Amino acid sequence: MQKQQTVEAGVAMMKVLESWGVKHVYGYPGGSISSTLHALEVEKENITYVQVRHEQVGALAAVGHAKATGKIGVTFGSAGPGAVNLLNGLYDAKEDNVPVLAIVGQVPRSNMNYDYFQEFPETPMFSDVADYNRVVMTPESLPYVVDKAIREAYKNNGVSVVVIPNDIGFVEIEDVPFSSAQLTDEKAAPQPEATDEEVKHLLDMIKDAKRPVFHVGSGIKDNQDKLQKLAEKLQIPVVITGLAKGKVDDHFEGNMGTSNRAASKAADEVFGTADLVIALGANFPFANLVYRTHEFKFVQIDNDKSKFGRHHYLDFSIWSDSGKFLDKALELSEQQPESAYYQAAKEDMKDWRAYLDSLMNKTEGAPEYEEVYREINRIAEDDALFSVDVGDNIINSFRFLDMKRGQKMTISALFATMGYGLPGAIAAQFAYPERQVFNIAGDGAFSMVMQDLLTLNKYNLPVINVITSNQYLSFIKSEQDDLTMNNFGIDIKDAKFKDIAEAMGVHGIEVNDAKELPAAFDEAVATTKAGKPVLIDVNITGKRGIPVEELQFKMEDGKLVEYISDGYQLAHGSRTMDEFFAEYDASELKPFTYYLDKYGVKF
Repeated sequence: MQKQQTVEAGVAMMKVLESWGVKHVYGYPGGSISSTLHALEVEKENITYVQVRHEQVGALAAVGHAKATGKIGVTFGSAGPGAVNLLNGLYDAKEDNVPVLAIVGQVPRSNMNYDYFQEFPETPMFSDVADYNRVVMTPESLPYVVDKAIREAYKNNGVSVVVIPNDIGFVEIEDVPFSSAQLTDEKAAPQPEATDEEVKHLLDMIKDAKRPVFHVGSGIKDNQDKLQKLAEKLQIPVVITGLAKGKVDDHFEGNMGTSNRAASKAADEVFGTADLVIALGANFPFANLVYRTHEFKFVQIDNDKSKFGRHHYLDFSIWSDSGKFLDKALELSEQQPESAYYQAAKEDMKDWRAYLDSLMNKTEGAPEYEEVYREINRIAEDDALFSVDVGDNIINSFRFLDMKRGQKMTISALFATMGYGLPGAIAAQFAYPERQVFNIAGDGAFSMVMQDLLTLNKYNLPVINVITSNQYLSFIKSEQDDLTMNNFGIDIKDAKFKDIAEAMGVHGIEVNDAKELPAAFDEAVATTKAGKPVLIDVNITGKRGIPVEELQFKMEDGKLVEYISDGYQLAHGSRTMDEFFAEYDASELKPFTYYLDKYGVKF
């Protein structure tokens, strides 16, 4: 009888990862993860181990990979502190619904339950974040458990955790096909479809409404052309969530941009006056705030029934894929006459865009964040990838980043963990080595993960790091400014990021004058074209962007009045609309009520 071939269990696990198309695994060494590292060394021709400098960065890089590609991201950490450090990234994956596998080390089985060094029960820690959470009990089951973990991560669009006692991976097991990965997995899953009756009922609701608005999330997928046709056909403005940035054309006249705080003025004003909100593939974490400003009818269209009623009580819901709904709505709807509300909304947005352009086109004095985005837009290639960190750069990217169809932006959306930008950029550059990749971060967020400039250096990843430094946690400073409290705990020590970058082997550029910006960004392009990473540290002013979320509406004597929120005026003093706009260098902006009156919109 022929002797059965054997393979180390850890190597068998790697072959399972390879069968699922995994090309990169992000992690940091530890004693309890040695069998996994050994297996990575054995399979180094087929799968790349990326050595990050902190487990949080590894987990966030895995998340960034999943967000950029739609494919599972894989990370690992050793027992104890390594495992704990994975949690930020794993919670980001859970909240933003992307598939990630975490391989977690554990002490050898012979030392388990002896209070051994770095041993602790890890599965309870992951019980909330992971949909699939298992400890491998035998070497023979290791590849099976990992295969199932990947399948569960894809099924749940979430996190799978596999804890592996360190000795298990070294054991020889029977070499048989372990993976369940099949070409059938590449097929699109069947999607629910709106019925004629459901769409006709919604069209009747739209006909009865005076000020309908679409609120569109990432569930729009690649259906922006259909959405734009329907919005024009029905004369309905579109407000987007942050995750839909780039999924709806920035230059579409009916796109009002994002709402709430990281928002455009037009989006908040349109939302604040709508009498019918149609949420399409949108999971909006600020709904409990924004959706409560006034009464309106609410319709939700989603392919996930569990989302219905999550953020607002329902007047009507349609369980449907966004593309199938849009197809049906385009088929059953009729071209509507020009809507006064839609025209007012589009002109309000045109006014806002002109204001943004005026801010970006300043060229002298101390650099300001708007001018930084002018340069990013200028050098960004048509298929550029943007990894944007948490903080004011989220607001500024939503407002000023001019997204083209082939470009993509990833962020830490619902969990909003600082330090996402650099790991996300690392993963994007590994996944798409021929594409231009940006990390856009403030000094506060970047300083949390800046040690991984070493990762860019080690692997020659030509990422363009744009760091806006103003020695404040600006996002939090603005929140404190709007409360009746003094600023406290938000000033941060200046760091010479150019020098830090140079010390880590990354080309550094420092900008202290607006006139230096074009040359700095040209130098950055030249550096990355030569295959090297670069960091631009722009020392911007502490100027705050206009807080459009403070614009509110009320009826006085039968007339709609726009005003500045009572809370803002309590913290800052009494403000008229004109005074508020002037405070933010926005005197040319007009209240939305100006355009509503101009087009004769009735309330």
